[in-house]
Amino acid sequence: MDSLSDFFRPGLSPDALPALNRLSAAWPYLAVFVTLFRGGDEEVLMRLLVLRELGARADAPYWTPQDIAQRFSYLNDTKLATILGRLREGELLVYDSDSGHYQLSEGARLALSALATLIDFAGDDTELGYLTSQVAAGQAVGQVSDEALQHLLARLNELHAEFADALESQSEFRIRAAQHRLEAVWRWVAKSTEVVRGLTADDRLNLTTLSQAQAIALAQSRMLALAGTFERRLAQLAAQRVHLGSSGLTSTDIADWLRHQGMASLAGLADGLVAANVEPAFLTTPELADVAEFELLGRERARAADSTLPQAATAERADAVEAERLLQAEELYDFLAALDPPAAGVPIHSAVLADSYNETAYRLSLLSLLGDPESRSDHGVIASLAKLPLQLSGGEQLLVLDHREVASISDACLRASTEP
Repeated sequence: MDSLSDFFRPGLSPDALPALNRLSAAWPYLAVFVTLFRGGDEEVLMRLLVLRELGARADAPYWTPQDIAQRFSYLNDTKLATILGRLREGELLVYDSDSGHYQLSEGARLALSALATLIDFAGDDTELGYLTSQVAAGQAVGQVSDEALQHLLARLNELHAEFADALESQSEFRIRAAQHRLEAVWRWVAKSTEVVRGLTADDRLNLTTLSQAQAIALAQSRMLALAGTFERRLAQLAAQRVHLGSSGLTSTDIADWLRHQGMASLAGLADGLVAANVEPAFLTTPELADVAEFELLGRERARAADSTLPQAATAERADAVEAERLLQAEELYDFLAALDPPAAGVPIHSAVLADSYNETAYRLSLLSLLGDPESRSDHGVIASLAKLPLQLSGGEQLLVLDHREVASISDACLRASTEP
């Protein structure tokens, strides 16, 4: 037989797992369920039958061997002896040799109580009802289980997801089934709302329990919002029904009838009616080509794309055009540095006009750097241009030129700068 340590990786101790420690501490009660549910289905059912019958006599909880034989006279003697022996071995049934009586153990009473609650909640939504009852019972005795709250929250979220999926399906049949399911579990949702309201009003709850209670309240409010959504969605679908002449039938009636037919019946209805394969008109060639292009090319391109950063490298040297422009900037700087403008100023065309339009435009753009404080902090000829004691003035009119590429230019002038 494997030990607990055999289930863990080497070097890990079972005692280091808090969840396992909690289960180990409760093992005397868990062993009761092991005894009850070990074996085949028939053995388990008969074992539960005998134990429930023994626990049902509340006014006289003690049983003599004669009482047991008389109560279970409808059972085979050998089988009954085997069941009683198994219950005694599992310490569910205790025999007092002094008085000669049988009685149920504490663990057996706890197991029967849990089973009774579970069996009584058969129907509607067994899980939601049972979980709500566990939380309500814990609240009544002042000992709320965090695990019970977690299970209740998980069940509410599962139900909300099922209802939301039904709404998204746009299927009238699924929506009606989900609406019926919501109405069936509604009393448990209302009951859990009362329980959560009482929990949130309790000042003795710790932060974890309070957070779980608030999450349950949020899940309940989301389910409340779905009630009106079902009605609106069903009304929309009802407006889309197709009425079949004056027969009183609708497309919904036909669909519901077809859903209840077997495969053989449906095949018989379609026999001889479909002469060729149905061609889906919604699958047009452009859409198919787009999907095929992505599957054949786009996906492979995404896989082959290299998203890694390139290695560090020195900057490339300026090409011929950039070098030529830098020389033009130096020529303009030499001209302006030697300029001693009079009070009336010097027209800018005498400084920037060149043989070609591109060169003239470039030199004109360099004049915007004069007096620029940001460009003064740069290096090279750009900073030198910005530091020149010149400024632009005028420029409201255009000066017509006799030039092969430049027809006109601003009448602005270069003057001595008044700023230091």
